[in-house]
Amino acid sequence: MRLARLAASRQTISYGALARELGLPGPGAIGKLTQALEILMETDAAAGRPLRAALCSGRLANGLPAPGFFQRAAELGRFDGTDPAGFVAEERRLLWAAAAP
Repeated sequence: MRLARLAASRQTISYGALARELGLPGPGAIGKLTQALEILMETDAAAGRPLRAALCSGRLANGLPAPGFFQRAAELGRFDGTDPAGFVAEERRLLWAAAAP
């Protein structure tokens, strides 16, 4: 639901901030969040929807998701390995368009 609200407001969020907002505890929080986001990516890909995990950004990734996002997107047949910034921009555009009133 948090990612849906982000899409509706055309915003992104860091993994750390999302983990804190979801109340994920301790040092394993990012790992737990990553697992949940990968499952969400599988669900989105299977349904032909834009990848909601594209709304997350890594702390050192210049506004892009972490490398694992791209690896999983490639495994799901959604990312061809070229132009990560363009891929994320398009996923976000589609998410924002789908959330528009």
